[in-house]
Amino acid sequence: MTASDRTPWHGVIVATALPFRDDLGVDLDRFAEHVRWLAENGCDGVCPNGSLGEYQVLTDDERAAVIRTAVDAAPEGFTVMAGVGAYGARESRRWADQAAEAGAQVVLALPPNSYRGDRRAVVDHYQQVAAAGLPVCAYNNPIDTKIDLTPDLLAELHQQGLIVGVKEFTGDPRRGYEIAELAPGLDVLVGTDDSVVEMGLAGAKGWIAGFPNSLPQPCVELYRATMEHDLDTALPLYRKLHKLLRWDYRTEFVQAIKVSMEVMGRYGGPCRPPRQPLLSEQAAEVRRETERCAPSQ
Repeated sequence: MTASDRTPWHGVIVATALPFRDDLGVDLDRFAEHVRWLAENGCDGVCPNGSLGEYQVLTDDERAAVIRTAVDAAPEGFTVMAGVGAYGARESRRWADQAAEAGAQVVLALPPNSYRGDRRAVVDHYQQVAAAGLPVCAYNNPIDTKIDLTPDLLAELHQQGLIVGVKEFTGDPRRGYEIAELAPGLDVLVGTDDSVVEMGLAGAKGWIAGFPNSLPQPCVELYRATMEHDLDTALPLYRKLHKLLRWDYRTEFVQAIKVSMEVMGRYGGPCRPPRQPLLSEQAAEVRRETERCAPSQ
């Protein structure tokens, strides 16, 4: 399959970290270089303006510029899946419109943030986002949003033609089987780095991944081997990476991934508040595990 034949939301889609300068301004030049580097190292696309991209602390102008920069930097066939998470439907729809205008191929949409909406609110939310015209992948993250996109609710959204996939962040691989039963045509995307093998074997079609920001080649190798059910390759690699991948499910995952990037010679840079630097012992653990997992070792 060539890049142009690939379904845009399939494969390894990197939830990109966003580089900030020391003054905490957005470094768009470094971000563009990072998008190109991920493409050169075997990834299939990027997902900017997600939680890993610290979208909640960006201004409207910065957030729009990040999507335009990703689209401009992406080579042919390389996906830009724009994060459109926001408090409500009107805001998410506006970001979906902006993503479409910029040239993104697909959007990743959380349900309403910080408001425990009922089923009607969730359906209305995705109706408005889908009206922008781009394919929509839902993002199920009940830890942060307080809304659980249960398999039956996802099936309803899919049956209405509102979503094509779901980033499943509960970490529960049993969800993959139930979603397949209730919504056979809905593509499940791995949402937690430390469940990629379990979700992959359950039928996932893609991985919205954090640690390819620092270790793209072993992460892509792990994903490809899992999709091919080559467990002789996947399991030893998974065991080697897993202690590092587990940071993706922790509160400090953004800081950890940026530290891991620095170890690998990439620019991670600081985070904007409220995120604080890792404690010294946390940073030491991330450095140690990244060095152990580096391809040259």
